[in-house]
Parts: sequence; structure tokens; C-alpha cells
Amino acid sequence: MKHGKIKQRMFIVAAILIATAVGLIATMLFNQKQPVKTDTSKKETIRLWYTDDTITDYLSSKTLDFYNRTDIRVDIKLVSGLEYLEAINKASLSDDEETPDVYIITNDSLEKAYLSGLAVELDESVPVYKPSEYSQAAKNAVTYNNKYVGCPFYFETSALLYNKTYLEQIAAQANDSDGEAEADVQDGETPQEHIEAEDLIPTSIADILTFADLYSAPENVEYFFRWDVSDIFYNYFFIGNYISVGGNAGDDKNDINIYNTESIATLKVYQELNQFFSIDTKETNYDTIMQEFLEGKTIYTIATSDCIKKLDDAAKNGEFAYEYGVARLPDINIELSTRGMSVTNALVLNGYSTHKASAASLISFLANESQHDLYEMTGKIAAMTKQDYEDAHVEGFVQNYADSVPIPKMLETSNFWVELEICFAKVWSGEDANTQIRQLSEQIKTQLNGEAVTEEALEDPEVELLPAVEYEDVPIEEGADTPQTTQQE
Repeated sequence: MKHGKIKQRMFIVAAILIATAVGLIATMLFNQKQPVKTDTSKKETIRLWYTDDTITDYLSSKTLDFYNRTDIRVDIKLVSGLEYLEAINKASLSDDEETPDVYIITNDSLEKAYLSGLAVELDESVPVYKPSEYSQAAKNAVTYNNKYVGCPFYFETSALLYNKTYLEQIAAQANDSDGEAEADVQDGETPQEHIEAEDLIPTSIADILTFADLYSAPENVEYFFRWDVSDIFYNYFFIGNYISVGGNAGDDKNDINIYNTESIATLKVYQELNQFFSIDTKETNYDTIMQEFLEGKTIYTIATSDCIKKLDDAAKNGEFAYEYGVARLPDINIELSTRGMSVTNALVLNGYSTHKASAASLISFLANESQHDLYEMTGKIAAMTKQDYEDAHVEGFVQNYADSVPIPKMLETSNFWVELEICFAKVWSGEDANTQIRQLSEQIKTQLNGEAVTEEALEDPEVELLPAVEYEDVPIEEGADTPQTTQQE
């Protein structure tokens, strides 16, 4: 009995083992035929924050391309621009699942971001380190404390916008008049040179005034030159070549040079222009200036790159019947040169990211891709200058960007642009240029030094924009061909 029970138990155990073995073999065979499914929710995911809705579709498209190439998911998030860095900081400190690994921000906030630990130096895999990829202005924009703490993505700057159709009409009319005059040329006299429309693209504001004096304006024109004198972004080029707020990179607290003979001279000329260009700061702004240009009332103006899409769309809709051009910002005259301001939107690696390698790869990918179709998809001009644009209008802004002064990063001078705008407004309305720029310099240096600073007063330089011509009125009177002028005795 006992022996029989043991055999029976052994038989049962053997049967169980055989059944188990068969089950294991069946499972192995099944697994060989069926691929193991992965949990896609466990794939690496990084986060990208931004504030401009016009680039949403672009970022959605490019981050999908990035995923297809790298298998790294990118969650993009449109965030309010108000207290943007504060929101990034809060998300970075509270929950790793919400931390933005990469974000886009204007270069003037990079010092604050870096000192808060929200921006770190980029490694050399990011294309900002390649000498041929970016202008020096772009590199200066993202440099802090001799480190690249962002990668230039796209930019905004100003340029000279002109009505090309009008220049061609003026040139043709001048040549017709010269042709008639040539018939009356006496022996020994030199006939007038033939004028091309390109000859009327001004290299200085003095040129514009000269053109207004020499040539008749087309019938619809009310103003030779008009710009938004109430906004420092369109005024800054007057003084930009002669002041320094933080040096080339805008981060050096020891490099502050606002009050000098040249800055006084440029502001004095700026004030003198109020006699020539009747622009009411209370009734005009950038939108009204652009509308006047679109309607063909103005020949020359100062514009930002958004003008290209605005004018091209208007032309397609039959609302803009002219050709136009974009050129370098004009100097003031032969003695005083100019330099515009630029703002660069940068891709930044968050110091609190736990996916820094993947985040850096995304930054490189977006920077490299931006040169191909960023402008076509968003209207934003890529900061990378590896390839030339086929559109000469876009190329005009690229050239001005390369010559521009990046907006500074220093926290202590964050109010400088507001105060400089106030300074320009006071000078335009007639207050003493020397006094206004000196007081501004004292204010900014006091903020940086933590104690009162007094500048030694400089003598007013002697400046004249056009010593041979004095314009009584710039807006063209109804029925008149050109602004009235009187010769100085």
C-alpha cells in the first residue's frame, strides 16, 4: 500500500512536470512568433515651452520630425509671456514631470535666467559654436559671462523700407528733364548724368533731404520720410553707434558709455529733424506709419521684418499696388553713422532638466532646421545665416541684423530702453539734448554703482544736417510737387 501510494504520487508529480514543461515550450514557441510589445508611455519625453503662438504649427511639425529621427517625444507648451521666467522656475522646482527642458526666450532675459539656474552653458555639439553659422551679433546676443547660454533661433530688427516704384518714377522723370536740358547744353557744359532708381536708395538721412529738394515727388506722395518717433526700436539707430550699455554682449557692468560728444550730436540732429519731418507722436505709431506706406503716401520709412508679410499679403489682395525694397539703415550724414537694435529669440537649456543630452539634441535640431523653412512657415527670420534667402527683402533684414546691437541682458539696466525712449521724446519735443542724455547716463550709472553718479558736463558739439538747405515744411502740400525749401544766406 505504502509503496503503491508513493508510486502514485511520483506519477502525479511526473505528470505535473511534463505538463509544466509542455506549457513552457508552448509559451516559448508562442513568444518566438509574436514580437514583444513595448510600453510607448515609457519612451523618453522632453518638454519645450514658448510664448509666441505664430510658431505653434512650426514647432509641432519639427518636433514630430525630431521624434521620427530620434524616438524622443517632445511635448510643446504655449505659455503666457507675462512672468514667463517665473513660471519656468516654478515648474522646474515643483515637479520634474512639468519641468521644461528647453524653452524659447528673448536674449535680454538671459542674465536673469542664468543666475536663476534656468539657463546653462551649452556644450559644443550645439551649432552656435560653429563660426560660419551665425553673425557676431547673433553670438553676442546669447553670450553671458563669456559663455553661450542660449542658441540663436530667430530675430527682429529694423531696416530702411522704400517704395521702389516711386524711385523708378522719380528717376525716369529726372532723366526726361535732363534729356530736354541736354538739347540746350552750350559748348563746354557738362550734361547731367543718367539716374537709376538704385541711385535714390539713400545711404543717409541727409540724402533723403537732398532728394526731396532736387526731385519732384509722385502725385500720391505726402511724405518723403516718416517713421515711428514714439518707439525706441525705430529711433535707436540714431544713437546706437555711439553708446554702450554692457559692451558687445550687453553683460559687462563696467562698460557703460552713454554720455559723450557723439551721442549728444546725434540727438541734436534728431531734434533738428523735427523741423523737417512733421510727425505728431500722439497721432502716429508704427501701425499708422505702415498703413501710410501701404497706401503709397510715403517713400521712405523705418520698419521691422513683419512688414514683408504685411505688404506681400496686401499685394496679393490688391491693396498694395507698388514694388518695394529693403535696405540698410541710413546713416545720419557723412560724419555721423548709425547702428540699429536687435532682439534675438534663443533656445535655452534649462539647468533643472534631467534630460540635458536629449534637450541639447533638440536645440541643435531646431537651430539647423530653422534655416530651411522657418520664415516660410512663420514669418520669423532665422538667426542662422548659413544660407542666403532668395527673397531680397528678407536678406535686407539679415544684413541689418548682422550690423545691429543686441539688446542688453543686465538686470540693473532693464529699464534703460524705457528711459531712453523718454529721453528721445523729450528731445523731439524741444528739450535740451545735452541735458537729457547726461541725466540718463547718470541714472543708469547710479543704478549700477548703488550710489549717486554725476557726469561732468560736456560742451555742445556743432552739428548741421544739411547746412546748405533749410526745410520749412516736410509734409507735401496739396498740389505741390516737393517740400518747400529756402536757401540759407
